[in-house]
Amino acid sequence: MLEHTKKFFVPRLAILFLSVPVWAGIDDARNFLDAEIGTTSVLNRAQQEAEMQWFVDAAEAFKGMSIKVASETLTTHEYEAKILAPAFTKITGIKVTHDLIGEGDVVEKLQLQMQSGQNIYDAYVNDSDLIGTHWRYQQVRNLSDFMAAEGAAVTSPHLDLDDFIGTSFTTAPDGKLYQLPDQQFANLYWFREDWFSDQKTRQDFKAQFGYELGVPVNWTAYEDIAAFFTGRNMSYLGGPNRVFGSMDYGKKDPSLGWRYTDAWMSMAGMGDHGQPNGLPVDEWGVRVDDDSRPVGSCMARGGATNDAAAVYAVTKAIEWLQKYAPPEAAGMVFSEAGPVPAQGHIAQQIFWYTAFTADMVKPGLPVMNADGTPKWRMAPSPHGAYWTEGTKVGYQDVGSWTLMKSTPADRAQAAWLYAQFVTSKTVDLKKSDVGLTFARQSTIDSEHFTQRATQLGGLIEFYRSPARTAWSPTGTNIPDYPKMAQLWWQNIGDAMSGEKTPQEALDTLCAQQEKVMARIQRSGVQGKFGPQLNTPQDPEIWLDAPGAPVAKLTDERPPGETIAYDKLLKSWQQ
Repeated sequence: MLEHTKKFFVPRLAILFLSVPVWAGIDDARNFLDAEIGTTSVLNRAQQEAEMQWFVDAAEAFKGMSIKVASETLTTHEYEAKILAPAFTKITGIKVTHDLIGEGDVVEKLQLQMQSGQNIYDAYVNDSDLIGTHWRYQQVRNLSDFMAAEGAAVTSPHLDLDDFIGTSFTTAPDGKLYQLPDQQFANLYWFREDWFSDQKTRQDFKAQFGYELGVPVNWTAYEDIAAFFTGRNMSYLGGPNRVFGSMDYGKKDPSLGWRYTDAWMSMAGMGDHGQPNGLPVDEWGVRVDDDSRPVGSCMARGGATNDAAAVYAVTKAIEWLQKYAPPEAAGMVFSEAGPVPAQGHIAQQIFWYTAFTADMVKPGLPVMNADGTPKWRMAPSPHGAYWTEGTKVGYQDVGSWTLMKSTPADRAQAAWLYAQFVTSKTVDLKKSDVGLTFARQSTIDSEHFTQRATQLGGLIEFYRSPARTAWSPTGTNIPDYPKMAQLWWQNIGDAMSGEKTPQEALDTLCAQQEKVMARIQRSGVQGKFGPQLNTPQDPEIWLDAPGAPVAKLTDERPPGETIAYDKLLKSWQQ
C-alpha cells in the first residue's frame, strides 16, 4: 500500500510544487548560508545576510527571467555551475543556466556573437587575454561606464573592486574596466620536493653534473635535472622503478597554442622588457608603436615571432617532450596533461598551471603525504638563454566576466547580478577553497588560507608575495585574439609533428599574424588603435637595434644554475 501511495502521489506533488514560485528570497539565502557557506567566508553572518539581501532586492525586477552564461570547464567553474547557480536561482528567482564548455569553445562562441550580433550567451567568463580585442573592437560593454549608468541599479555596493587582484589586467589603455575577474591561476614550475631534498639523490646529481640539485633558475639546469631523473629508479624513496624528468603535452589542438602564447616564448627570452608585458614587443612577438598600434610580427617589420629566441623556445620544447616526458604526453592536450604529475612518476614540470592544484592535493594520491601535506612544491619557472632581467617571467590566467553589447540590456543586467554573486565576498572564500584559483585579496589574506598554506605546496606564498604581479596575461598588443590564437596551435603543431622545422613554422606563423593584422588595417574597423603595419625591411636593421628581435647566440647553453627552495621563497618577498 505504501509503494502504491508513492507512485500515485509523487507526480501530483511535483505538479503542485512547480505551480508555485521556486524562490523565497532571504529565507533561501539563509538556508544557502547555513548549508554551504557557514564560516568559510571573509564576512561574518550579519555581513553575509546584508549582501544576500541586496541581491534579493536588486533582482526583484528580473524574477522569472532565464539567462545563459558560459565558462570553460575548471573546478572553480564547476562549483559555480553546480552549487552557486542553483543557489542564485532560488535566492533571486533568476534562472541561470551555466554551461561548462572547452576554453576554445568559449572563444569560438564569443567570436561568433561578435561577428553575427546574435545573443548566444548573456555573459561569458572569458580570459583577459582578449583585452586588446575587446578594447579595439568595442563590442563588449566596458564595465566602468556600465556600472555608472545602464548597470548602476544592479551594481552591488558590496562589490569592492579594489579587492580584486586582477583588474589591472582587465583595464584597457583607455583606463576603462572591460571585464570582472572571476578566477586566476599562474603557470609555475612544479617539482617533487621529497626527491629533490633526499641526500642520496642530491649526491648522485652533484656527482654527475657538478652543482647542487635544486629549483632550476635557467633552462640548462632544467634540462640537466630532466636527463638525471628520466629512467631513474626511485623505489628507494617509495617511488616507481622508472620515472620521467619532465612533463608536457604536444597534441595538435587549440590548447597547444596556449602553451606558447601563455609566456613560454618570453620565458625563453623572446620579447622586450616591460610590466605587465614586453613593450614594444610582447610575448607573442608582436610590436606596437607609441600609440599602441600593432606594426608587425615578423623580424622584417620589427616583430620577434620568428627570431632566434622564438626558434630556441620551440626547439627546446620539442626536444624535452621527446627525450624526457612519458611517450603518451605527445598525444595529450592541456586538460589531460595537467593532472599527470599527480600519478607519482614525474620529477618536475617546467610549465604547470596552478589551476590543477585542486587535483594534486586529494588524499591518497602518490604525491601526497599521510598528514595531508604535499610531496611537491611550486616555484617560478626557469628562464631560457635569451632571457634578461625585466623580460616577462610567466603567465597568469584571469578568467573574467564579460558582457557583450549584443546582449539585451535587461539580460545583461541579470547576468551582471549573477557575475557579482559568484564573485561576492560572501562566497569567494568557499569557492576558492574548492577551486584554488584566486580573484580577491581578502580571500588570499584570510586566516583560513594561512592555516591551509602548508597543504598547498607554495601556492599561498606565491599569491601573497609582491612577485605575483610579474605573472601576467596576454596584453593589449594583440588586436584579435580569437583569429590570431588559432594560428599558433596549427603552426606549432606542424613543428611538433616534424612537418616543418621550428624556423619554418614560425616564419609561417608571423606571416599569417601579419595577414590578420593587414585585413583589420584595411577594414578600419578598429579605428585609430588598429594595426598600422611597418614597411618590411632587412631584418638585420632590427637585429642590430636594441631590444627585440634578437640574433642567435653563439652559446644557447650557459652553465646550469639552481637555487634552494627556502631561499627562493625569501626572494619572492622582495
